[in-house]
Amino acid sequence: MAQRLHLVFGGELVSTGATTFKDVSKIHVVGIFPDYASAYRAWKSEAQRTVDDAQTRYFIAHLHRLRDEAAAASATEELGA
Repeated sequence: MAQRLHLVFGGELVSTGATTFKDVSKIHVVGIFPDYASAYRAWKSEAQRTVDDAQTRYFIAHLHRLRDEAAAASATEELGA
């Protein structure tokens, strides 16, 4: 079974109705987790910690969906970068 990695990250948004970060250099990367359940726990913890700041939001990115092992490698991967 392939790993199903998840990234939890967040920060201050431009507005509560958008998903655009105010300052990308200040994005808080919580971490990469081996499964959705542990990513969800980390996300929930950060979301609850920042509940009083309406413009701060946290997200879970499904990293395992970004890479399809059956697809051809990108030019960067072929260069060994």
